[in-house]
Amino acid sequence: MTSAPPHPVILIVAGSDPTSGAGLQADLKTVTRLGGYALTAVTAITVQDTRHVHQVYPLPAYQVAQQMRACLADLPVNGIKLGMLATREIVLAVAEVLAEWPQIPVVADPVLAGTGGGTLLDAGGHHALLTQLLPLVSLLTPNLPEAQALSGLPVHTLPEMEAAARQLAGQGKTAILVTGGHLPGPLLTDLLWSNQHARQFHSQRIPGAGFHGTGCTLASAIAVGLAQGQSCAEAVQGGLVFVRQAMERGFVLGRGQRLLAV
Repeated sequence: MTSAPPHPVILIVAGSDPTSGAGLQADLKTVTRLGGYALTAVTAITVQDTRHVHQVYPLPAYQVAQQMRACLADLPVNGIKLGMLATREIVLAVAEVLAEWPQIPVVADPVLAGTGGGTLLDAGGHHALLTQLLPLVSLLTPNLPEAQALSGLPVHTLPEMEAAARQLAGQGKTAILVTGGHLPGPLLTDLLWSNQHARQFHSQRIPGAGFHGTGCTLASAIAVGLAQGQSCAEAVQGGLVFVRQAMERGFVLGRGQRLLAV
């Protein structure tokens, strides 16, 4: 008889970032730092630095699904974190796998484009994400541009953030966390729409250049919280605190965005 795993096991499905500031490398660091054990299914290889995404090389969708199934069939996965999925075919393959393990909480960071430019999910992938993947996800964590692109609504104010979250959630069980870092002003507000109810989380903006990998890190931290049995609001609160602390300790290593000290 096997004993229960001492740490939450998180399956990360994401693209590789050679700077280790974002992507599955940032996810690995986050899950490990929070006491979890991270598995990875690679979706794409990127060529990027702290300034720009230069190239994206997606893997075949069936290879992504094979990686996921190999992990899920063998290890006691407690949570799944989705990052860059790159293509419509990968989105559909991932959705097919998730449908086979509906009991596992899933946090999805809908990576549509890199902060430094570059398309990270093709046009067909947007539709597949909304129609096939979203109903299988426990929590979606779009930033403002992503919420606007996915909902089709303008997202420039707090009321518009809530409207976009409600639109994306619909009548389903998926919770939506719209992160407000793109709004101007010294006060940051993130909005969680869950169970037909909105909750706001506030913090002070950290001045200076932007950070690389905040969305990846946040979604991974939340996935660990959900895997540990926390409520959605508790996991979001813990994830926001974790990212805030990593930003406060952040540093400049390259010629572009700051890196998080995870």
